Amino acid sequence: IIKDYKIHFNNVKHDKASETEQVMKKNMIKIIKKVLNWFETNNKISWLITILIAIFIFYMSSKTFPPEIPGVNYLSYVYHFGIYLVFGFFLLISITKGRLNKKYLFFIAMLIAIGYGISDEIHQFFVPGRYCAIPDALTDSIGSLMAGIVYVLFKK
Repeated sequence: IIKDYKIHFNNVKHDKASETEQVMKKNMIKIIKKVLNWFETNNKISWLITILIAIFIFYMSSKTFPPEIPGVNYLSYVYHFGIYLVFGFFLLISITKGRLNKKYLFFIAMLIAIGYGISDEIHQFFVPGRYCAIPDALTDSIGSLMAGIVYVLFKK
């Protein structure tokens, strides 16, 4: 009897933990959707953030950094992916204002984000000590496209 009770008690405890996790996930999604709606409603702030991110990207691309250690620099890829994820996300919010029923706005935002990433790499070609790298442009594009996927998922 005691053995059966322990098994039952552990299952109940596990079920309550699962329920708590589910409630926390639902609450987190609600909060994210509210914040997203706030940025869509306050479109001028979304545009300001988008423009500031674009300026930051341009500024960082204009800087010369010390030579990298030979090999693959994963931190660079994390930066490129992350900054273009955020840039693409705010650009989507700014352009679509939450109106995903107008699919052309979504594609325009994605094209602008990807185009900005490519133009950023071309810009680096003209900066002393920097170079144009196709893998960086691809990472920028993947970050922007991931922003589109995340945005669409949160809008559902």
